[in-house]
Amino acid sequence: MALDRVVEEIIQAAMARGEFDNLPGRGKPLDLEAYFALPEDERMALTLLRNAGYAPEEVQLLRDIAELKDRLAAAGDDASRRAIHKAIDDKTLAYNLLLDRRRARRKSRG
Repeated sequence: MALDRVVEEIIQAAMARGEFDNLPGRGKPLDLEAYFALPEDERMALTLLRNAGYAPEEVQLLRDIAELKDRLAAAGDDASRRAIHKAIDDKTLAYNLLLDRRRARRKSRG
């Protein structure tokens, strides 16, 4: 039996047991824009780190931004919405500054 068939059967069995029903972000499109904005070597490194269970600072910032966007969608009053917008802006700025510092370091080495 080919490996891809075995993997497909495992996935189908897990789906039948409902193991994918309560995953975070279920039913929402993936936002991979920030991931693909990274240079290929950094994307590969991040993937390796993620698979090892490590979340670098930029990944945590992206998670925080996504969580804040979810909270914004559920926020009812204007004061809460403004506060959440400010938090999103702050996290986005921190993320962009982090990426800029890394790009500058890479340029100075190359």
